[in-house]
Amino acid sequence: MQLQDKVAIVTGAARGLGRAYAEAMAGEGAEIVACDINDCSETAAVINAAGGRAVATVTDIANMASCEAMAEFALQEFGKIDVLVNNAALYGGLKGGRFETLDEGQWDAVMNINVKGLWQTCKAVVNPMRAAGGGSIINITSLAAVYGLQYGLDYVTSKAAVIGMTRGMARELGSDNIRVNAVAPSAVLTEGTTEFFGERLEKAKSAIAAGQIIQRNLETSDLTGTIVYLASDNSTFVTGQTHMVDGGSWFL
Repeated sequence: MQLQDKVAIVTGAARGLGRAYAEAMAGEGAEIVACDINDCSETAAVINAAGGRAVATVTDIANMASCEAMAEFALQEFGKIDVLVNNAALYGGLKGGRFETLDEGQWDAVMNINVKGLWQTCKAVVNPMRAAGGGSIINITSLAAVYGLQYGLDYVTSKAAVIGMTRGMARELGSDNIRVNAVAPSAVLTEGTTEFFGERLEKAKSAIAAGQIIQRNLETSDLTGTIVYLASDNSTFVTGQTHMVDGGSWFL
């Protein structure tokens, strides 16, 4: 059990990657706080039914008070916070287009959730992590941030900011024994990806796979090992890094 006795918060855990991360860490012994703006009770129920321990709470990461309540809930339930997986983001429902035609309201919403929201969740957990003697923050970015993605500049920009925030926070928090890393997957076959690409999904899947050294599409199970590794004590000397999980699309 690589994560025995660790307490992990996972945002955006109601479905897709967030749920997969929560289940994988629970399978390695972590106690899970599943958070989302949507109901996470099913995620927690699946983990508990499998013999793990998980609780669910509704969290709006765009609201600092909600983030603070999330951290307090974790402390009340489990007494500490060791790991934060910043997975919540606007993605699936975004309307793409040439950068000059993107809706200003959508742009602001993406920055508010994907950038400011991540900053706020980190602020909420940093003092509890210090009190616990350290921890691991795992920020989910995207291949789009380094490769570039046409017709989604708001999303690309937000995920590039995540990489910069990861590097800056890693330098600030090293003396507190808090590691901060990013994970950058290519397009994963989740509900969000299906929503994002819509009728272009099959064409996008083929194009993405063709540009990789490993020429198949990424599945959620391909990512969970990296998340468990970064959450565990196996990565205690790893910080400030962006871990590309993209089948060899990009060398960073």
